[in-house]
Amino acid sequence: MIKLLACLFIIGSLTWIGHEYAKNLANRPRFIRLFKNALQILEAEIVYSQATIKESLTIVAEQIPNPISTLFKNIAEDIQQDKEQLFPIWERHVDKFYHKHPLQLEDKEILQQFGRTLGQHDVIQQQKYIRLTINHLERKLTEAEEKNHRYGKMSRSVGFLVGTFIVLLLL
Repeated sequence: MIKLLACLFIIGSLTWIGHEYAKNLANRPRFIRLFKNALQILEAEIVYSQATIKESLTIVAEQIPNPISTLFKNIAEDIQQDKEQLFPIWERHVDKFYHKHPLQLEDKEILQQFGRTLGQHDVIQQQKYIRLTINHLERKLTEAEEKNHRYGKMSRSVGFLVGTFIVLLLL
């Protein structure tokens, strides 16, 4: 009886790991799309509304769904509280976001590179940096969609098959 429960536990846990990996593969393109949308809204607010960075981030937070809206909202609130430069605040919040959500290191680096330029230049230069970041995110979005398409369904099956293989080896 204990062997049967152990076998079911091994198969179930490895199947669950495969499903979680597939879920992360599926969620990454969604997060990248949301970041692209957020940057497009930020661009419109900075360029056309001539809003401050804090106001622009707050407006983006109101128009984008969670959890990205929470990221922009928290950055805007920290700008209000602290008198430090924007990049350390941006970097701290992007790091926290990266560890909780299905983004890869390249996505985090693109966002942090953008954070270095945010608020450092005039409106036209800022618009160029936003467009450059959006182009980088579009490239990563294509890669993420291809990876999800290629490995998403397979990872679910591989989790189950590896679990079954390990059980067969142990018996």
